[in-house]
Amino acid sequence: MAHNPVNHPARPIYRTIGGLTGLYLLAFGVLGIISLSGSDFFAQDDTMVLGQGTNLGYSVISAILGAIVLVATVIGRNVDATVNKLFGYGFMALGLAALATLRTDANYLNFSITTTIVVMIIGLVLLMAGMYGRVGSEDEAKAFHDARLVL
Repeated sequence: MAHNPVNHPARPIYRTIGGLTGLYLLAFGVLGIISLSGSDFFAQDDTMVLGQGTNLGYSVISAILGAIVLVATVIGRNVDATVNKLFGYGFMALGLAALATLRTDANYLNFSITTTIVVMIIGLVLLMAGMYGRVGSEDEAKAFHDARLVL
């Protein structure tokens, strides 16, 4: 895509931001697993971890996704940009679905409004890191630069 920059000068910063987001997801998931061990997987109660509503199911999902983002960040190149972009879209969709089911029996992940807001912010941060984290050859960077000059 011509509108996504290649070899952005701030790429290391975006990569770090993506890695920190993965670290947050992993920490949230692990803390949730520790505090919710022994409870139902999709319990719908008032359990809070780091100020967010959660249950064991969402804690496990967060820990797995955080680990995947961290591994992709360590691998680098365009793997982290692709994973960040895909998970960013996924978190945005999850946030919208959670918002739609917030006060219903379909709230299987025990989201609160705070959790929904945090999930949407995580999605936006991962999207930003994915969009600006691409690496390419000098020819791709020159083609992007030339396309920007035409506009």
